[in-house]
Amino acid sequence: MKRSIVAFYKVSSCLIGIMIITGAVPLWAAPDFYSAGDTAALAGEIVAAMDDEELLGQIFMLGYFGRSPSPEILHWIRDKKIGGVKIFGWNAENLSELGRSIGRMQSEAGRTRLKIPLFIATDQEGGWVRHVKGDTSITPGNIAVGASGTPYDAYHTGKYIGDELSLIGINMNFAPTVDVYTNKEAHVIGPRSFSEDPLQTANLALAYYRGMQKSGIICTAKHFPGHGNAAEDSHGTLPKIFTDFETLWNRDLLPYRFLIKNDLPAIMSAHLAFPNIIDETIPASLSSFFLREVLREKLGFEGIVITDDMRMNGVLHNGNGISESCLMAIEAGNDMIMISHDHLMHQKVWDLLYRKMQEDGEFRRLLRQSVLRILRVKLDYLRQENSVPLEPDISAIEEGIPSSEGRSFFFSQACRSVSLIQSERIPFDSDGTGVLLVSQLPAFLQAGREFFPKADSFYYPYTPFYHAEDRYIQELLKKAETYSTILFCLANPNSAEVLEALRASEKECIVLSVLTPVYLRDIPGITTALAVYGTGRDSFLAGFAALRGEIPAEGTVPIRMFQE
Repeated sequence: MKRSIVAFYKVSSCLIGIMIITGAVPLWAAPDFYSAGDTAALAGEIVAAMDDEELLGQIFMLGYFGRSPSPEILHWIRDKKIGGVKIFGWNAENLSELGRSIGRMQSEAGRTRLKIPLFIATDQEGGWVRHVKGDTSITPGNIAVGASGTPYDAYHTGKYIGDELSLIGINMNFAPTVDVYTNKEAHVIGPRSFSEDPLQTANLALAYYRGMQKSGIICTAKHFPGHGNAAEDSHGTLPKIFTDFETLWNRDLLPYRFLIKNDLPAIMSAHLAFPNIIDETIPASLSSFFLREVLREKLGFEGIVITDDMRMNGVLHNGNGISESCLMAIEAGNDMIMISHDHLMHQKVWDLLYRKMQEDGEFRRLLRQSVLRILRVKLDYLRQENSVPLEPDISAIEEGIPSSEGRSFFFSQACRSVSLIQSERIPFDSDGTGVLLVSQLPAFLQAGREFFPKADSFYYPYTPFYHAEDRYIQELLKKAETYSTILFCLANPNSAEVLEALRASEKECIVLSVLTPVYLRDIPGITTALAVYGTGRDSFLAGFAALRGEIPAEGTVPIRMFQE
């Protein structure tokens, strides 16, 4: 049964006043005279009534292992009164079970003294990054939105993803990714970006945000101040981006400038170094220059700043431990720290921050400011007509995901985004005789056989990502000898090496590029190629339909670097 959050607000102003005067606490409720514009005042009242543990708890966003909430995460919700829980892929194998888990966690939060609901967050960007799987929509992704180029597509992408998250009970999404795709080596971002053009990125990100906002979802733009020019992955190391501030302001920060002017509620800080702007050993996520001087003062951001996962090597690169880095993150200007797992580590972080809170009045003041911002966002988003339910309706999850409207939209969007790169053999009219389908992705092979039923197929692993294994190249070259045409799926640096080996054998190769098409740049002699951007069935069906000439390839590759 759904429980309306409005019920939390039916407490009279007289009762609130008595509770504050007597030293009791105000409930997570607003008296009727509080309008939408009074959230700051109500947040202040709640903060004034908090004890130290309640105050500190709100800045924690923690993960847990398993499909059901672990005893440890329930303890942190009930006894530490944490502010949020992050849902990862390992929590989301079954949508109905996930909905029940979220309802249980919100119920635990509702039993605490202040009854403050949790942020329930995930990464459901669309396309490549989809932490909540099951029957959720497999979308073409941000770069496909950039290829079709319309705010309509961006808005409805955010809206349909948001609708699904809302049914499950997830009220915060770490999206949109607003990184401007300017480095062809930025493999970890690549298709997660809308475009190489900062203005197009800004416009599409704004439309995506509005669509998700319509569904009641709290959007968190990332990765501030910009990951699109990083050649390395901050999960494994601290990327160094040699960009000057003027370029950063006019390019990477432009989407944030658009979104902040339109009341964006949250931003994720990234573990990235900018040696031409600040000390090269300090990630932006630990930099008061980026988080206070740039984000708060120069950009005027009033929402909440959440760190990227504090277990990532990018933030630990300078030799500090997780606890010390979390302390530095709050001192630098983050409002919430996200720590994916390990409750022993969570306790170590808590102990250090609690001790600092008792000893340092300035640190306590920073915490109060952060919690005020956190509560304002919760009050703004969790008490509306379209607010995400605290207790998801399991039957609605089973009946509503995926929606028929969403499925129709994402297929049409995949068709609109197909981009022509080289056209010599289009339309390719064949029943598949003499054709070999080659891919690391089974969905490509399945869709290909629907269009070319007499074709044969060759599958090899997607990993390792960055290079091909010689045994698969040799096996493919031997098999390809008896075929006249290779229909090849180009997906990553591994498959780019395989394609180069095929080209050297002088086989005719027709390429369907997925995710980012930048790998085609350095492979000469490809005379027929199309770009699609998602890795789901819809994207492959759209690509093969364009190859057969059944639909036009009207998308535009949204990265100029491809043509350089």
